[in-house]
Amino acid sequence: MKKIIIFLSTVVSIIGCSKQDYFEIPTNADGSVYLTTISTTVSTGISSLDDAFTVTATLPNAKAGDVMNVELLQLQIPESGGTTKQLLPMAGTLKTVTVGSDLKASVSYSRTDAKLVNVGDYVTVIFSGKTDYAKQRVDLVPASSATKPKVGDKEIDVARTSETAYFNVSVAPKAESFSGTLIAKRKNGKNDAWVTIPGPFTGTQPFKIPISGTDFAAGKDTMFYAFSATSGSFTDEITTSVIVRDPYFYLKKSTTLTLGGASAGNNLLINAGVAETDSKAIIAVSGSLILKGGPTWLAAGNSISFVPSSLATYEANNSVKIIAEFNAGTPATTADPLSGNGIYIYKIVNGPAASDVYYGMVKITNAIPNTSVAFEYRIGDQYAHLSVIK
Repeated sequence: MKKIIIFLSTVVSIIGCSKQDYFEIPTNADGSVYLTTISTTVSTGISSLDDAFTVTATLPNAKAGDVMNVELLQLQIPESGGTTKQLLPMAGTLKTVTVGSDLKASVSYSRTDAKLVNVGDYVTVIFSGKTDYAKQRVDLVPASSATKPKVGDKEIDVARTSETAYFNVSVAPKAESFSGTLIAKRKNGKNDAWVTIPGPFTGTQPFKIPISGTDFAAGKDTMFYAFSATSGSFTDEITTSVIVRDPYFYLKKSTTLTLGGASAGNNLLINAGVAETDSKAIIAVSGSLILKGGPTWLAAGNSISFVPSSLATYEANNSVKIIAEFNAGTPATTADPLSGNGIYIYKIVNGPAASDVYYGMVKITNAIPNTSVAFEYRIGDQYAHLSVIK
């Protein structure tokens, strides 16, 4: 036991006298720790209408005048063979650039040098030197983009009506603004011939490309579209398709009318609760839960009328059939939420123009006797309504 104690004491003494190794920490002139940051890169990018791109690296650990090697890497089959592509240097792309006083270095490559042919192709740009390193992936992206069909700022499903909606198509190369003409084509079926949509589509963007339900032939529900733009020797083309549907009510909302309060009425166009006597109270309750037009709104020459309907009709949401059902019925100026199944077709006349006539449906969801009535409603059977209904 005594020998063991002596041995341990000797080991502790040796360890205690050993010199510890420490790494020197770089400091500034004032003795504070010198902290470096990570390199960053930015790129102009490249679109299908551009012929070159530039990448700029900020190299905080380099010094002005340092020389950096720059090279492009791309997925390739190794020279050793195989079937799996690897990210490897591209022959003929090695360049040298000098770090500036702002610790930045820039390099440019042509689309041909980078072998960027199809949208989705990409290269990785590598900066490397004795003092720093940076990399940036550059993808070849479409120059064009298109929204779904829109009426104003609202995207819609195109209906088989004579009204017109519009694709909003933008062409935005990376290098400079597009000043050419967009060519728009359509075909009503995969095997049909492409038909050019009359333009011209040039100047102010986005370009408005029309689409109407009457463009679709009977029995053909799908229309294919192609939008192409050309700049120099490059052409960009994007495609999309649209499935037309039977006419429908574009919007569904819900509200609650409360007897005797600030929300005894509702402006159905913007779904805003108002007093029953408000000039915008298109629908209201007064004294009972019977639905009718607000008295002030009615006095201005407006009207609302109701025809009972069914849940199946409400859920089918076919505005042509619903309007026909209304016209075949016997309209009344009131609707009892507690009568029948609580589902009604309505017709609102809110002014002298054809676009001031609104059809829709009401589905009662809850009614508390002598207190309130809650309902869903469909509204908006014309594209023109979408600029009014909120």
